[in-house]
Amino acid sequence: MIHHASFSPRSELATNGAVKVSWLFPNDLRAAVASEAIALVDRAGTRRVMSFAETEFTPRRMTNLPCSEIAQASTAIVAAYQMARQLPELAMIAGEELHACPYEPERIVITRLEHPGDTHGWHWDDYGFALVWIAECPSPQHGGLVEFVPNTTWDKADPGISEVLRERRVHRLDVGAGDVYLMRTDTTLHRVSPIAKGRRTIVNMAFARAEELSRPVSHETMDALWAVPGGRSEEQRGRSDHSVGRRGPA
Repeated sequence: MIHHASFSPRSELATNGAVKVSWLFPNDLRAAVASEAIALVDRAGTRRVMSFAETEFTPRRMTNLPCSEIAQASTAIVAAYQMARQLPELAMIAGEELHACPYEPERIVITRLEHPGDTHGWHWDDYGFALVWIAECPSPQHGGLVEFVPNTTWDKADPGISEVLRERRVHRLDVGAGDVYLMRTDTTLHRVSPIAKGRRTIVNMAFARAEELSRPVSHETMDALWAVPGGRSEEQRGRSDHSVGRRGPA
């Protein structure tokens, strides 16, 4: 578990790759985001069991909802994204301006772990920062822990996750329901550990660094995550394994 009282939030993010920032957001906003996220995924979440070569086939077992559907049905979550993007204190902690993620499918995602063994396996993100709002989560002894290795590099052709985990210390961030944390997700290998019981629902808000707005950024894993079943070529399917099932009324 990482918590260093002598660190400023900016220093903690720069050194450890993640920091709690719940204090930046009013309690009523955090409650509204949580309530809306739980209701939206209850109503329209899609179950996905997937793995990707680009992240060494670490498992994704989850239910989620894409940005396009969140944008149509949300008020609190969309408002929170705009607030965060313009919040000077958050930019100060990040050490730079946070820009709206230019790739819409990655901008805002709701993810839920709810079955024993559900996990969001080891991975990096395509863009520099993620602001994660925890709507609900099991107690720590039942899993769903935020685990990460800072100052790492994603080579999509040769991710080397096993080597990183053998050679580097894995950190944990002490967060619970109602908390919000900021992570440097392009240089921090991270996962949510498998849950044994209970339910974990979060809202992930992606933000881009200035340099990411002017250079090509590929989206292999996110493109595969949102792909329509059967809509990918055989060559693409060779890069990942996945199954998808829709919840809610037919």
